[in-house]
Amino acid sequence: MLRKIVAGVTYAAMVVVNFLANGLPINNRSTGAISDAYPNIFAPAGLAFSIWGLIYLLLGGYVLYQFMSLKKEGAHKKEGLWQKVNVLFIATSLANISWIFAWHYDFIGLSVLMMTGLLVLLIKIADILRLEQLTAREKLFISTPFSVYFGWITVAAMANITVFLVSIGWNGWGIADFVWTSIGLLAGALIGVLRMGKDKNISYGLVLIWAYLGILLKHLSAGGFGGQYPSVIITVIACLALFGFFVVRIYYKQKL
Repeated sequence: MLRKIVAGVTYAAMVVVNFLANGLPINNRSTGAISDAYPNIFAPAGLAFSIWGLIYLLLGGYVLYQFMSLKKEGAHKKEGLWQKVNVLFIATSLANISWIFAWHYDFIGLSVLMMTGLLVLLIKIADILRLEQLTAREKLFISTPFSVYFGWITVAAMANITVFLVSIGWNGWGIADFVWTSIGLLAGALIGVLRMGKDKNISYGLVLIWAYLGILLKHLSAGGFGGQYPSVIITVIACLALFGFFVVRIYYKQKL
């Protein structure tokens, strides 16, 4: 029970800090303003970041569900799962909060470490949940929140590294930024497809599609890059087709 309470408290703290990050804002700069201070062609359109609202809503559902499940028959069978996941969930919330402060105070290198730690923790949660036999309701309230979170952080980690490279003035060893961006997009797609195949996780794949659509929108829109980088656009479209293929493939395999 203690871990469930701590998980709820750290989740609430994470939501409050993220709200204050733009509500105050922390260090008088919004999260997006800091991103804009390090321009790069990997970042998605601002609309894509609205997924944070869904992530916090789903995680809130997870927090509530674990308390509601106490009243259900056979709930004790999931206690081992709650204990393993909640230790990691608490750590993800603390990593998320730490990232906000590192980001807002321009400790970009430190923010990469925090983001990497968050990604590793979400990988561990995904590994635990993959081995569990979950009902449809449990998948909705336990697996889906972390799958969506994991999917977004997979792309966010790459974006964070890109910002760090910009912040230190890395010249790409003389190779054009659109080439590195295309390589990064393909690498991200490969990682995403491998993870999708390992977990047989549609939610994770749909979030990757959302993130890459955000990148595509940024490149196509007049307020973004206005089609200046056709090779990046072609790469993003190819990655989206790949994601779509594997999502459909997993869906039909699960129906059989």
